[in-house]
Amino acid sequence: MTVHQSLSTQPHAPVSARATRVQFMAEDDKAMLRAARDLTKGLGEAKPAIYWTDMLVSAAAGYAGIATAILSPSLAVQLVAGLVAALAMYRALMFIHELTHIHRDALPGFRTGWNLLVGIPLLTPSFMYEGVHTIHHKRTQYGTVEDPEYLPLALMKPWSLPLFVLVALLAPVALLVRFGVLYPLGLIVPAVRTFTWERFSALSINPEFRRKAPEGDFVGRVRWQEAGASLWAIALIASVFVVGWQPLATALAILSLTAVLNQLRTLVAHLWENEGEPMTVTAQFLDSVNVPPPGLAAEIWAPVGLRYHALHHLMPSMPYHDLPEAHRRLARELGTGSTYTGANHPGMATLVARIARSTMGKKAA
Repeated sequence: MTVHQSLSTQPHAPVSARATRVQFMAEDDKAMLRAARDLTKGLGEAKPAIYWTDMLVSAAAGYAGIATAILSPSLAVQLVAGLVAALAMYRALMFIHELTHIHRDALPGFRTGWNLLVGIPLLTPSFMYEGVHTIHHKRTQYGTVEDPEYLPLALMKPWSLPLFVLVALLAPVALLVRFGVLYPLGLIVPAVRTFTWERFSALSINPEFRRKAPEGDFVGRVRWQEAGASLWAIALIASVFVVGWQPLATALAILSLTAVLNQLRTLVAHLWENEGEPMTVTAQFLDSVNVPPPGLAAEIWAPVGLRYHALHHLMPSMPYHDLPEAHRRLARELGTGSTYTGANHPGMATLVARIARSTMGKKAA
């Protein structure tokens, strides 16, 4: 019996994502999970040539764009270069997501190289995501108050959505203060060190999340990454007294756009309709979002495989370059109307409108 035939005995989920998630809150769609396992054999090996080439080209384009925006006397050139830089640095930065899932030995030197070329210069070293993002993938913690990357945004007040996006504009400045001021001060004042680690050492959106102290081998990685980011932040602050404020302000403005792009992607990465109860793997999958082809825009605002975010939650260790093929196999075999297609959505605008409509049902405070 084929996978497709076995699914014919399963009740297909309705198109309504809300109804589908409720249906699978208590029980997984075992046929879909089995299909995901069986149909993706032969995939799953991270290819160093793809990772290194993609990351290096993206970072080089980003830095070239920042330099052009700083040095060009033409406002038009500055704006175009700034946009190119923001998009390229965004793609380079999103490899931090891959670093949390790939085995340490899968890509020799890639974690260190990414931190030196992207993570530390952008004041977002990998320790800020490692050990945090994995909590988001734990079955018993996803969507609960313990999840650092989950807020029931669709169930919150209407003003919460624009605030959620606009606060990202301040991210580059906040990181500059975190590494250039709070970290050095924490070396002298232990209370500041503890406060900084618990509150400002994780890329989380849950304001209630408090990060635990690092343990084991992770301590050493945190120390060199944090020290490197601090030295770079201090150098950036000091540059104002040497070359003036405009170069730093230009770079921060570009990175603010990068942060907003990432926040918009985060806004539509899930449907955000869980009210805190534990969810099955299938329910978590259906609360997440795929924006598959044929559209090309999603490859820009959800790069490095993030347009297949629901599939990623189904198969977290699948390298980003294998997600398109995994999606094609599952979509072809399971077919329209299956549980799998319940996580597919047409684009960002539709998703934002869906969440906005949901918040409109909540009276503003």
